[in-house]
Amino acid sequence: MSKKKVNKVEHINLHEIKDPSFLKDLSFKQLDILADDIRKEIIRCTAKNGGHLSSNLGVVELTIAIEHFFDLSKDKLIFDVGHQCYTHKILTGRPLDNLRQTNGISGFQKIDESVYDCFDAGHSSTSISVADGFAIARDLKGEDYQVIALIGDGSIPSGLAFEGLNNIASGNHKVVIILNDNGMSISKPVGALSKIFGRISTGAGYNRIKYGYRRAIAHGKIGKKIYNFTLRIKNWLKRHLTAPNIFTDLGFAYIGPVDGHDIKKLEKAFKRVQNTEKSVVVHVCTTKGKGYEPAENDNSGSWHGVAPFKVESGAPVKPTTKETWSKFFADLSLIEMEKHENAFLISPATLVGAEMDKVLKRFPKRGLDVGIAEEHAATLSGGLSHSGLHPIVSIYSTFMQRAYDEISHDLARTKSNATILVDRAGLVGFDGETHQGIYDSAYLASIPNVVISMPSNRDEAEYLYEESFNNHGVFVIRYPRDICEQKSIKSNYSFGKWYLIKESKAKKVAVIAVGPLLRELEALIEKENIDCTLYNALFINPVDEDALRSLLNYDKIVIYDAYSTQGGLVSLVTLKLSTLKFKGLISAHCVPNVFVKQASIKEQLESFGLLPEQIIADLE
Repeated sequence: MSKKKVNKVEHINLHEIKDPSFLKDLSFKQLDILADDIRKEIIRCTAKNGGHLSSNLGVVELTIAIEHFFDLSKDKLIFDVGHQCYTHKILTGRPLDNLRQTNGISGFQKIDESVYDCFDAGHSSTSISVADGFAIARDLKGEDYQVIALIGDGSIPSGLAFEGLNNIASGNHKVVIILNDNGMSISKPVGALSKIFGRISTGAGYNRIKYGYRRAIAHGKIGKKIYNFTLRIKNWLKRHLTAPNIFTDLGFAYIGPVDGHDIKKLEKAFKRVQNTEKSVVVHVCTTKGKGYEPAENDNSGSWHGVAPFKVESGAPVKPTTKETWSKFFADLSLIEMEKHENAFLISPATLVGAEMDKVLKRFPKRGLDVGIAEEHAATLSGGLSHSGLHPIVSIYSTFMQRAYDEISHDLARTKSNATILVDRAGLVGFDGETHQGIYDSAYLASIPNVVISMPSNRDEAEYLYEESFNNHGVFVIRYPRDICEQKSIKSNYSFGKWYLIKESKAKKVAVIAVGPLLRELEALIEKENIDCTLYNALFINPVDEDALRSLLNYDKIVIYDAYSTQGGLVSLVTLKLSTLKFKGLISAHCVPNVFVKQASIKEQLESFGLLPEQIIADLE
């Protein structure tokens, strides 16, 4: 690996890194220089390709310290979410030049991308449970390696993370949990005695004495009584001389807080990790967005995930004044909250991305950001509904997957009335496999008492939102990650009914389509002067049986749903047509039931033959 001298300081060529082993030969001064170079590279490549900026800038030194101290050729490093792994990718031989691009490297940890990625990541709060699995397997097979879970303070309050903590605490399989605290302090030990105890309890000498004492004393009835008596005294002193926290109460060793931007201090903490036989939490404090002023000063989360931008100014490369579906539904929410005084907004940590922060600011007492707790958001909604309020849950499709059981058990089954705004429905582009919003129609349709809808323009969106307050149970409104530029066309709407956009003269071919791309298909049909019937499946579930009955004598029915897999509209319509004894040909166009890799949304649609111009060929 080549090095170049700049002002008598050696710099590593980041594009020549093959694996983290080179870190062992670097001094702390060289590691600090490397951190500065990596931070600049992350800013450069994220400005070019977009991605998660603030989270990655905050863990540069922490990642370097982990990979300098531990041996990732055998030790397992598991990132929570994985949206902070850009430094890790560079250190394991994966330059960021084609980050998140088609056939490029993923923005998350990926097993099939590198031997240094031991598990896939993408959603929050999974790392601790995964680490527990690795640790159990390691000990069962008699292997020797460390298991490290790196999790943030926003992820650890999630139910899944607590389940993992509870299980690890009740076992004897050592896991190292590094808690990256970049905003919310989990616990700060108070006073000098607390700091002294933290150093003593993870010191090599202390642990040798502790385990030696236990082996020497805890034999026979009298020995066990003496040991238990002295243990109670030690624990009493610990409780009264130190500030306890949830981790020590669970039985973890605890180290911290540690400056997450000081590699020397981090390595001292990691040395103490090796001196304890039980699972340990290393509490690390970092600055999110460190090294890039706009991101470092961001209090709203705007720099968490970014589109390509100009490094010098922070301005977007392609500024647009066009309205997104997220913004449009946020504006509608302001109107509906004003109109319905019993409306109550719930967001599971997606306020800024869904542009609902302004709604909560306008109605602070009638809204709640529950954090990364999708299950809680759904069940909370059930309680609100049966107390006379009407919950509005704003949630990304990919994250709603976690709440399937609660939507079924605590909302639909209990006949709760709730509006669920499903943002990012359909293909989402460069975030790739973990974030596609294409599966919700299929699993929601399997639940009784759930209405699934999707507007193709603003007027339909306004109608659906208002209709959702009319006691239909769980009322889902899906909308894509896209620009809301479809013209509003006033129509006569009726609950559960599709509406006829165009009727064929020959009555041979009919198209049933859904969502904004329906409008592009409609324009092409008009342009090409194609004789076909076109229905807008405004309601995906329930299926409009009356509309289908009107098509039973057609030769061919084309179903077009570019926002779901075959388990959504396609399956629902096909099953109903079969029940109605349709004899003609059914041609289905939808996303295949696969995990869709990263690419632009247009590239993804084209690869599946789902662009409107590709559908036209099936109508001629």
